[in-house]
Amino acid sequence: MVGARRTNDWGFPRWRGYGSSREATTVRICDRHGCEEKGDCPAPKAPHSKERWYFCQRHAAEYNSKWDYFEGLDKAERAARAKTEQTENAGYAEAQHYGWATSGDGSRSADEMRALEVLGLEGDADSAAIKKAWREKAKLVHPDVKPGDKDAAAEFQKLQLAYEVLKAAEERREWRG
Repeated sequence: MVGARRTNDWGFPRWRGYGSSREATTVRICDRHGCEEKGDCPAPKAPHSKERWYFCQRHAAEYNSKWDYFEGLDKAERAARAKTEQTENAGYAEAQHYGWATSGDGSRSADEMRALEVLGLEGDADSAAIKKAWREKAKLVHPDVKPGDKDAAAEFQKLQLAYEVLKAAEERREWRG
């Protein structure tokens, strides 16, 4: 048995990995000077060039952070290009409802988020914080405090409506379990 190679499958060929071998693989290093990370993110060296830099993820993010799609265009050309992009990609707009539209965990509706904005709160505010903010703001513009002030009355109505929207949403959540 001279020249026979020994394998690690102990007679069970299915234990071998597909395409696996013991040879060393070549790993490209990041092209950023001094970086020793794996360079697996290609970036063009110049516009319309086939030559590429290969950066690690951190340096690729740094490279792309200063990228401006509208660089070198005047205001009218920017608007025209943006409108063209929007019309050409309008077919993808129907999928926007799958993403988060606002901050928070995605459990609040757009109306609730607007109501929280009126009260000056973040998307993750709880019912106690909502009630506290509503009381503090309502005390300042209540019609009994500022009689005859139409602006204060309008602001109070806006605060009242925001609080009612949030209170009804909280009751729905509690009812659902």
